[in-house]
Amino acid sequence: MCQIGKVAVFFGNVGVAAIRLSGNLKLGDQVLFKGATTNFEQIIDSMQINRNPVEEVNSGDDVGVKVIDKVRAGDIVYKRLN
Repeated sequence: MCQIGKVAVFFGNVGVAAIRLSGNLKLGDQVLFKGATTNFEQIIDSMQINRNPVEEVNSGDDVGVKVIDKVRAGDIVYKRLN
């Protein structure tokens, strides 16, 4: 696992995490969300920048990701390396 970002904001009404990236991410990647009360993995199947769907994002981007569980601001995002 490699740290690729941190949750900036969680939009609970739509189940989307805004993530500030410090690494690259693409659709199909498996990630781990880890925090004080957060600990789950999921496959990335939906990402947006400024409400526009994207397939790949890079370090420095702020991206919205559909998540399967609650996350909190400050939770760390890790990507599983193959």
